[in-house]
Amino acid sequence: MGARTKARRRAVDILFEAEQRGVDPQVLLADRVIEPHQEASVPQYTVELVEGVLAHQERIDELLATYSHGWTVERMPAVDRALLRVGAWELLFNDDVPDAVAVDEAVDLAGQLSTDESPTFVNGLLGRLLDIKPTLLA
Repeated sequence: MGARTKARRRAVDILFEAEQRGVDPQVLLADRVIEPHQEASVPQYTVELVEGVLAHQERIDELLATYSHGWTVERMPAVDRALLRVGAWELLFNDDVPDAVAVDEAVDLAGQLSTDESPTFVNGLLGRLLDIKPTLLA
């Protein structure tokens, strides 16, 4: 597993855990960042992902709700919600990650972490955001 894939998984873990525990994800992230260059420290890309999702969460959730066809964001499985937020942030707000990579990584993690139906759901929703990305960023 590549470094960025591990960082994505850690970001999903942090967002999921914060939601389940009812704590601020920023506080949980700060708790996970111990000392730079230590074994237990959180990768910098994980920090960027969590902070990016939090900075744009309202817009991301609005887009997920709009294009998920019959699913409110609150009704989505919590793991899928975290995966979609990370994937959407990479797709729409991080120009360093190719669009196909953002979608593929989210789909792969959905296959590892969530239900049997989740990879198809994540792929479809992020694929829809990819299709309309030019109009979203115009």
